[in-house]
Amino acid sequence: MIFNIDFVLASTSKSRYFILKNAGLSFSKHTPLCDENKLKQELSIKKNSPKKISLELARQKALSVSKKIKNKIIVGSDTVIFINKKILNKAKNLKEAKNKIKLMSGKKHFIYSSASVFFNKKEIWNKTQKTTVKIRKLTEKEINIYLSTVGNEILNSVGCYQIELGGSNIIENIKGDYFNVMGFPLFPFLNFLKRANIKR
Repeated sequence: MIFNIDFVLASTSKSRYFILKNAGLSFSKHTPLCDENKLKQELSIKKNSPKKISLELARQKALSVSKKIKNKIIVGSDTVIFINKKILNKAKNLKEAKNKIKLMSGKKHFIYSSASVFFNKKEIWNKTQKTTVKIRKLTEKEINIYLSTVGNEILNSVGCYQIELGGSNIIENIKGDYFNVMGFPLFPFLNFLKRANIKR
């Protein structure tokens, strides 16, 4: 490993696990101990920006685990998708997923991915990145084929697509960081680890 650092990822996201594991990092996972949906709803009602919502959710996830695990670096993360001045939520079923993809078809949407780092209940670093993604203009047949290919796994993604799981077939282009689309601002986080020089 390049970084001799061990931390706890406060997330159950397969995409984030994949990103960090393939970066050669040593870490364990812990389920966040906060009600993410309730927090997101409260923040949305107060008309916070998508950037602020993404960061605050990342913070609360990290803090919830940091309260339980002492003397460990805790990393929380969250991703918010913004389109037509609205924030998207995860689809409950494939019918909802289809409607969301129809909404995004032929349009740009904005992805805000945040990471927040806590140590002993105090935030020591955070970063939010924005990436613009445009979905191709899709026919209903193309949407049906895509959903039948990816299946229920896509319900774990806010945007009802994963760039690493066939999502490239429906994306026209992206402007920004690839890993940000997957759900984590990897390069800023690696730069933080390099500067922090925290030893196990």
